Order: sequence, then C-alpha cells, then structure tokens
Amino acid sequence: MDKPETLEELYKRKFEWMPDGIRNDIGHFNVFELKPLVGKPIPYKRRDYYKIMLVIGHSKVHYANKVIEVQKQAVSFSNPHIPYKWEHVDDVREGFFCIFNHHFFHQFGNLNQYEVFQPNGTHVFELTDEQVNKLKIIYERMFEEINSEYIYKYDVLRNLVFELLHFAMKIQPSSLFDKQSGNASQRISALFLELLERQFPIDDVHQGIQFRTASDFANQLNVHVNHLNRAVKEITQKTTSQLIAERVLQEAKILLKHSRWNVSEIAYGLGFKELTHFNNFFKKHTQLSPLKFRSV
Repeated sequence: MDKPETLEELYKRKFEWMPDGIRNDIGHFNVFELKPLVGKPIPYKRRDYYKIMLVIGHSKVHYANKVIEVQKQAVSFSNPHIPYKWEHVDDVREGFFCIFNHHFFHQFGNLNQYEVFQPNGTHVFELTDEQVNKLKIIYERMFEEINSEYIYKYDVLRNLVFELLHFAMKIQPSSLFDKQSGNASQRISALFLELLERQFPIDDVHQGIQFRTASDFANQLNVHVNHLNRAVKEITQKTTSQLIAERVLQEAKILLKHSRWNVSEIAYGLGFKELTHFNNFFKKHTQLSPLKFRSV
C-alpha cells in the first residue's frame, strides 16, 4: 500500500501553495469551497489527516472495499485509517470541505470514538435540501471564524467540527452503544475495538499485526477471555473472532485491490504464517481465491 498522503502533499497537489506553520503546536485546520470540477477524481489512497466534505452532485465514493453511490448530495467523513476516492458522475459540482490533523484535537477529545470515524461506522450520509442548507451555514461560520482575529477562534472551529459530526450522527443514530452507554461491557468492547483498529492500516509488509485471537486481545487488556467474549457479544451481537476476521478480511481486500504486494506478502503482513492458511481464510469468507478476487 502506498504511504498516506500528507497535508503538505495535499496542498502541493491541489493548491500549489503551502500555509505557514502546518505542523505547529496547535495542529492544523483549514476550510475550503469545493469548486466545480470536470473529470478529475481524487486518487484512491489513505491520508494522514481528517476531512469532512459536503458534496453537491451525483458521485460514487470508493471507501475501503465498498462503493457508495451519492444520488444528489452528501456529507462524508474521512480519517487516516481508511483509503478512499470520489468518482464524480456530474461534470459540475459544488460544496465545502474542512481538513484537520489529529494534533488539532489533542487534549480536546478522541475523534475515533465516534462512529463516523470508525471502520465499521457510516461514513457517507445522503442529505435532503434542508439538511444541506443547515450544513452550509456551519461551513460559512467556519470561513468567518478562520478569517477573524479572535484569539480563541480555533476553539470555535473545533466546536463547529463537532457540530458537523453530531449533525450526521443524528441522521443515523448509533446502533452499537446507544442502549448500553457507560456500562462495563460497553467499556471493554470499546477498548477491544480500539485495540483491533490500532493495528491498521498495514503500510509495510514487515509491519504485521500483533493480535490475531480473542486470547491475544484478552491478555493485552488484562481480562479473562470469557469475559471479553461475553462483553463483545452483548454489545455488538457478534463474537470476538467474527470481528477480528471481518477487520482482517477488510484489510486483505484493500491490499489485494490497491497495493502492488503479492499474495504471499499480504498474507504475511496480516499475520498468516502459511500462504495456504490465508488462501483458505479468504475463500471461506468470499468464495473466491485472493488471486481471483484481485482480477475481478
């Protein structure tokens, strides 16, 4: 898998200029108007920054191993863990987007706890005209704040990012933790899911993943494996092994479609000691061999 695009590379590719202090102590934030664009797709890759984009126009979003079609207009949430690109069906589009790095929210909350930034969450939300108008107002406030001389303007901008985030989550309320918020099972499940996701993306064939079994995760979290399994099942309605397999499979599909690694390298990077074990795992879940999936 290619290395994630950096903020510096984004500015060079898209704007041909570089803002001052892009790696300063407060992190980086910026907001832009999305100009009409003809036939120039965003390249499919990971980024090392977050992006929230309001897009008006018929588009297809290639997100991880999924393709989501936007009929008219949508807001999307991108994070450093998952690669994506937009395929624009309409020639003329409009909208807005803001970008920020992880350091911008340092000591102001953990963005990855929200479903819109989680691997199995919803990342693209189709919008009504009324919803679009409400989001436009938030972006307009961002432009007003970032161009102001107010000494605490970045605090205001963080709050506006949270407004975008919660606006989308209210469209499709969380199904994972809505009823169990705050109990012990929810907490242990959240720690498990965070630890699982922290192993990805695989950007180096020698990187590998450290935790592959429920016991591996239980040992790391210092809980009994039966307690972990019960908690995860209660909250997610899936077994620990199912969630591990789903995440490994998702990464396998991404690497097969969008990396130059051979199948043996992908198998090794995903923690399979034998190529046959990886082939059997992949075929069990997709009914295709890795090579067949890559060629489809």
